Amino acid sequence: MKDALKELERLFELGRLSRRAFLRRAAALGLAATLSPTLMPRQAHADTPKRGGRLRLGLNGGATSDTLDPGIQLAMMPQTLVYGASGNSLVEIDADGQPVPELAESWESTPDAKKWIFKLRRGVEFHDGKSMDADDVIYSLNWHRKEGTKSAAKALVESIVSMKKEDKYTLAFEMESGNADFPYTLSDYHLVIGPKDTDLAKGIFTGAYVIKDFEPGVRAFCTRNPNYFKSDCAWFDEIEILGINDVNARTNALKTGQIDVMNRCDLKTVHLFKRMPGIQVMRQDGFKHFTFAMRTDTAPFDNNDVRLALKYAVDREQLVKTILRGYGRVGNDHPISVANRYHASELPQRQYDPDKAKFHLKKAGLSGTTFKFHAAEAAFKGAVDAGVLYREQAAKAGITIDVVREPNDGYWSNVWLKKPFCAVFWGGRSTEDMMFSTAYARGVAWNDTYWDHTRFNELLVAARAELDEKKRRGMYAEMQHIVRDEGGVVVPMFSADLAAASDKIGHGKLAANWELDGFRAPERWWFKS
Repeated sequence: MKDALKELERLFELGRLSRRAFLRRAAALGLAATLSPTLMPRQAHADTPKRGGRLRLGLNGGATSDTLDPGIQLAMMPQTLVYGASGNSLVEIDADGQPVPELAESWESTPDAKKWIFKLRRGVEFHDGKSMDADDVIYSLNWHRKEGTKSAAKALVESIVSMKKEDKYTLAFEMESGNADFPYTLSDYHLVIGPKDTDLAKGIFTGAYVIKDFEPGVRAFCTRNPNYFKSDCAWFDEIEILGINDVNARTNALKTGQIDVMNRCDLKTVHLFKRMPGIQVMRQDGFKHFTFAMRTDTAPFDNNDVRLALKYAVDREQLVKTILRGYGRVGNDHPISVANRYHASELPQRQYDPDKAKFHLKKAGLSGTTFKFHAAEAAFKGAVDAGVLYREQAAKAGITIDVVREPNDGYWSNVWLKKPFCAVFWGGRSTEDMMFSTAYARGVAWNDTYWDHTRFNELLVAARAELDEKKRRGMYAEMQHIVRDEGGVVVPMFSADLAAASDKIGHGKLAANWELDGFRAPERWWFKS
């Protein structure tokens, strides 16, 4: 009973339960008499959620190539629409960074984490009225495993050997090897569940809002799902998502009341935003980082001395100060954040060292080489300025960098994964395994450096199955070391997420796994009045 009360208090603190719902559920559990005024939980922001209204979000990342296919979500606008507004996964990540049931009701594993049993929630309906069951889950997960798939989640689910329907609402998973983080894996925003035998790109899901109109890269409009299985969220009647890639246009739209929420504030002017009446600025510190990706299958980046030269040629402190305006921290050429469980804090921080950069480039026999660095504001706000600053820093090592400014539209389809050296945005992942499996494992779709390291790939599989905490930590530390010294990516900085909204918007404690409350602002937030 104590555990049940603790869970109710947690949901209340997050704004996921109204006061009335909290008391009703406590009474149902026979716990109401145990509550005293001094023990009553305090809901974040103290505002009781109210139903109604249209939430208008102005987001970057929209492109004409956007799709509703959950497996091919590249940027903020479609991610918020598909995962944040209209879809659900088996598991979601709460504001404390923990996996909690969503379409799954519960789960358990064998001691070796090789076999998992998931109980599914009953009474869940898709937007077309069909009831969800185990067949739909199997179909949706296989969507990312089918032959020829372009899904970024393929690497996350390919270690599943079998999925067996034990009954209508029970699924048994058998893994290739143990996976202690499997519930986290199933929270990934690509793994949205849709109805069996349908094209998932049609956007028929189980989420809080039903997609009524979708113009790729421009606008999406949704209405509240009247049959949504979560009773204590989905406060808005309607959701409108506008693709506004220019940060100045997003800022002006919020100032003039054309939108209620914007993501990725301009760090140059956010201090002015903070003083503006009627506006609230929200900060999340999590896993987001910016990278300079080098294709290791393409000369000259197939030479590790070249990669080391370019890693030593960047002044991270200056980038954090100038580009992030202090809203972040330096990176160490690997993607694991200090917020991650197994972050290797003992790994020495790489420093700006023009002499070492010059040494490694000379060792590669490529002194005097000009490197073309491709960037656009679509990659991240300040990406072009970061490239220019990087060029100036590298020049002190005798390295010439030519910054190529690319168009914002189509950056993720025409530049990323194609150009040999470019600026990249990563939202990060809740676990080391998810991050490494998504972007650093051999042959995965989003391995944007085309890196293939035998020892790293062996450790990736071994660490996933290792249940001894000390051994597992050591494995992930070694992997971070390998990526830092032999990988194809410069990771100069981790950035805080800064969003802004009308002060009429209420919310609970913010989840930091992805932007805008883990993409779930449409479901979790509300109008105060």
